[in-house]
Amino acid sequence: MQDITAILIHYTDQSALDKALVSLDQLATRLKSILVFQEHGTMLFNRYGEDDRIQFIMITHQDLGVTLNDMVDRLMTPYLLFLQHTDYLLPSLKDNALHLPRTKQVLGTRIYHHGNIIVPRALLIHKELLQKEPFFSRHHLPFKEAILPAWLSKVDEQVVIWREGLVKQVRKNKSANTIEKQKMMHKYRQTKNTANSPTISVMMSNYNMEKYVGTAVASCLLQIEQPEEVLVIDDGSTDHSNKLLERWNKEERVKVFHKTNGGKARALNELLPHLKTDFVLELDGDDWLDPDAIKVIKQYLSELTEDISVLYGNLRRWKQMGEDADVHFKTVSHGVPVDGWEQLENYHFPLGPRIYRTSLLKKYGGFPVIAFADGRLYEDVSVLGRLIRHSRFCYRDFTVYNIREHSYSITKQHHTKWQDFIRTWSTGEDRGDK
Repeated sequence: MQDITAILIHYTDQSALDKALVSLDQLATRLKSILVFQEHGTMLFNRYGEDDRIQFIMITHQDLGVTLNDMVDRLMTPYLLFLQHTDYLLPSLKDNALHLPRTKQVLGTRIYHHGNIIVPRALLIHKELLQKEPFFSRHHLPFKEAILPAWLSKVDEQVVIWREGLVKQVRKNKSANTIEKQKMMHKYRQTKNTANSPTISVMMSNYNMEKYVGTAVASCLLQIEQPEEVLVIDDGSTDHSNKLLERWNKEERVKVFHKTNGGKARALNELLPHLKTDFVLELDGDDWLDPDAIKVIKQYLSELTEDISVLYGNLRRWKQMGEDADVHFKTVSHGVPVDGWEQLENYHFPLGPRIYRTSLLKKYGGFPVIAFADGRLYEDVSVLGRLIRHSRFCYRDFTVYNIREHSYSITKQHHTKWQDFIRTWSTGEDRGDK
């Protein structure tokens, strides 16, 4: 009974692909076809010649999720088996290990990396489930390797069974970039808190970030613990991000607003009346959150005293290697405690992630629209400068916020104005207290 289509993704090494193909021989009686998805620039070959089951397929527009979703309906088997990178099936695999009971539609396994990093993996998927729950587009994920763990987090509680000892890898990649991605994918399998904690929303202003804003919004919805609301405002974008954001309005927790361009401070101020939660996390349209961000943040929020207006931690930095390329891990920028105005002036910005106590943010006037650059630059510094004069900040050592460094960044384009801003800001004439 040929009831399985094997899907091989993210292979870049011919020897690893060869080993994966050999390992599939033990499923010969069940395999109808083997589809190897290739990215542009990757040259892999079928060295098995006469095996007409093997097909090499170029990924459309470098978007694996969309390419797979478009193909699912055309597949003739009820099951899809996924291998990736340097995976291969263990020779000891028993045929009955790749069967699903009627109540389950995904067979999951776990890949162990570097001791304690466990990446969840969907190994065998019933086609009917993929027709109902398609894969994410590359515009919704921080990097391509997250496609299966992120999808699995959507369906885990209803349909997954787990088995060990099914898959092994030819070799382990020990680069800092790979390890950091594995750590993030590991978080898709964490459990929720059970204790009561303060409520929290996410607020986001978008301007011309069509390439990245989908990842930012999706990262809010892929949380282990969901934020109460995600409020997004488009600040008069001239690209297609305005239309892209409208698609998120169908999500129960997401509300999308639109305005003419006026800068981030004005845009975020328009969201303030809609905030109903105890705290709000500010997320930029080109950044994204770890899957456990809300869970971790809520743990720290429950410990805060009433006079603390801002909770912050560390920032993980990634370099965007090109418009359609992957991100590459750079470093973690660790925050330091800030106590008062003078320390804030000398802080190595940005300070983040910034989680504001909603009541104090509203009480002190929201985001100042200052005279410098008509309030369109360094809004984060302006609002922090105001808040620290009336309240305290709290630093904790946690890392759940990811900064994407790229050439389209507004701050990067205006980095030469930073010193001018500091000089104006330090005089006290433009600190937003008017």
